[in-house]
Amino acid sequence: MTRFIQWWSSLEQGVNHDWMYNVGLLLALSAILWGGWLLVTRRLSIIAENTRLIWDDALVNAVRRPVSWLIWLWPAVLSFGIVIDNTTSYPTTFLTVVRHLMVVWTLVWILLRLISNVEAGILPKAKDTTTINAISKILRLIVMVIGGLVMMQNLGLSLSGVLTFGGVGGLIVGMAAKDMLANFFGAMMLYLDRPFKVGDWVRSPDRQIEGTVERIGFRMTVIRTFDKRPLYVPNSVFSSIVVENPSRMTNRRIKQSVGLRYEDAAVVGKVAADIKDMLLNHADIDSNQTMIVCFDTYGASSLNILVYTFTKTVNWVEYQEVQQDVMLKIVDIVHRNGADFAFPTTTLHMPDADITMNNRQPNLT
Repeated sequence: MTRFIQWWSSLEQGVNHDWMYNVGLLLALSAILWGGWLLVTRRLSIIAENTRLIWDDALVNAVRRPVSWLIWLWPAVLSFGIVIDNTTSYPTTFLTVVRHLMVVWTLVWILLRLISNVEAGILPKAKDTTTINAISKILRLIVMVIGGLVMMQNLGLSLSGVLTFGGVGGLIVGMAAKDMLANFFGAMMLYLDRPFKVGDWVRSPDRQIEGTVERIGFRMTVIRTFDKRPLYVPNSVFSSIVVENPSRMTNRRIKQSVGLRYEDAAVVGKVAADIKDMLLNHADIDSNQTMIVCFDTYGASSLNILVYTFTKTVNWVEYQEVQQDVMLKIVDIVHRNGADFAFPTTTLHMPDADITMNNRQPNLT
């Protein structure tokens, strides 16, 4: 072990007559470590698959590829420095910075993959996918910002100067890109207030916006209209318009007007009572909600009964089927009571009158 440590320490000591041997040994060591790493990660993947947790699977999948690349690239960069030291007169101090940057980028890469894997594992079972997407995006942004600052420090840049320049530059950029910032804060408003989430059906009476939310980004929200066209809406728009979310309705309403003939006035009350009894006993009608069945208005040619009730389902297709069933049963009730539906008619009333017609011969003279 001591001999290995001495050999490792001598790799960066400059010119060495055994430099080709050292390069070959480094490459062989990389191959051995890579093979061992594959065996270890394969075994860990099998163990992780047998557990119910998603974190172990996400962690194993996150570290597998970045560490594999590091196992090959780190010795490759070190070997490249040995070759330069022994064949040229160029300095190789910059390669030390490169190796440090490789380590930092590997850690950033692992964290980004871990966030993506955890997000992919949680989303299928999550009820609020919008919040999960927002948290994952924020975590990715934090990891990339911290990783970028660490890389700048390794490059010899002063963090205080970078932060000062970032503050002044941020003010300039903020003034030049106010629309982009408005969209960003609009996205934050959507993530915090959550007026809708991915998969919701939304519409706006203020704008021609209606469809299903497909994605909520930091700049825009993608809405798929019912004719399958994508609609890209800047997030800043949602701070100044009214947004309706029909997906969060608790019931769907059935509102119909049943018009009977004036000659059926004697059975209007009976028809209304039978319709209400039918609705109270209907399996798909929510009797706990407002229910109105009553003689409503005198029409031009009909006596109108208002039918006002709510279904249990909020699904559009199921709602249409329930409404059809209710309306067909109303037809049966009307006919069962000897009544019928009115249609537009006009009655012409002519009072009796004696009409005297005087026939006169024309005067031909």
